[in-house]
Amino acid sequence: MAKVYVAGHRGMVGGAILRRLEARRADGAPLDLVTRTHAELDLTDQHAVRAFFRDERPDVVILAAARVGGIHANNSFPADFIYENLMIEANVIHQAWAAGVRRLLQLGSSCIYPREAPQPMPEEALLTGPLEPTNEPYAIAKIAGIKLCESYNRQHGVDYRSVMPTNLYGPGDNFHPENSHVLPALIRRFHEAVREGRDEVVIWGSGTPRREFLHVDDMAEASLFVLDLAPEVYAANTRPMQSHINVGTGEDISIAELARLVAEITGFRGAIRHDRTRPDGTMRKLMDVSRLAEMGWRARITLRDGIAETYKWFLDNAEEVRA
Repeated sequence: MAKVYVAGHRGMVGGAILRRLEARRADGAPLDLVTRTHAELDLTDQHAVRAFFRDERPDVVILAAARVGGIHANNSFPADFIYENLMIEANVIHQAWAAGVRRLLQLGSSCIYPREAPQPMPEEALLTGPLEPTNEPYAIAKIAGIKLCESYNRQHGVDYRSVMPTNLYGPGDNFHPENSHVLPALIRRFHEAVREGRDEVVIWGSGTPRREFLHVDDMAEASLFVLDLAPEVYAANTRPMQSHINVGTGEDISIAELARLVAEITGFRGAIRHDRTRPDGTMRKLMDVSRLAEMGWRARITLRDGIAETYKWFLDNAEEVRA
């Protein structure tokens, strides 16, 4: 029986991955699933992480734990974002190796690519130019995670892999009015406008930047797909010092178009105004997902269906969202 540790199981992505693993176990897969809440295990605490791996000895690690947030959060707490993410990655990856873990999957972010990366962004674009300033500390931490995995693979012969998702959304997302990503922020803003009878909603920026969005359930399936790949297949589709794999839909949408779609789904019929004093961030972030497609995986949930499902979850969990 394989013991699998899912780090960050209470987060949106970690929770979706855990649900997929639980479904596999229910279908008869011999899995022993291990989780810890932040209160039970602080992943920035080196001694605590060492003790956990020494005691549990998992066979497989899925590193979905991270400090995440939108433009406002990244701008407001850059030290928190770089410190916490670096510590989590360094502690989990090193202690996994020290405990004899041979297989590990760590989740990154599309913000690892340069601000002026070619579109769509191929894996080869990593470290070819300056990063987007608004989330540079977080991006540097996520790049470090990739390089940690590659370095442990080279030096110790383990099989540590990295997947880089595009913008994620779905059930369990963070809908905080200031610290959330753009899609959940829009869902909450339009929902509250409808509830309060407002005739106008203001959104940040010009609305012209384009973004790609992937439903978290698709991300969970893609993560396990990559984790399950035979070593020779994974090696044939990556390089020793460029071993990460992009995960996305291969399609993007402007923020203005996204706002109109969210307005339609939430029932808002008023005006949408753009606050151009707020930052736009990178003008376009579209992932080149051809490598993953060639290996046999593609996203299946459309953006409209995914937003509708996410809005339903938002309504069904109103008390949790407000908390």
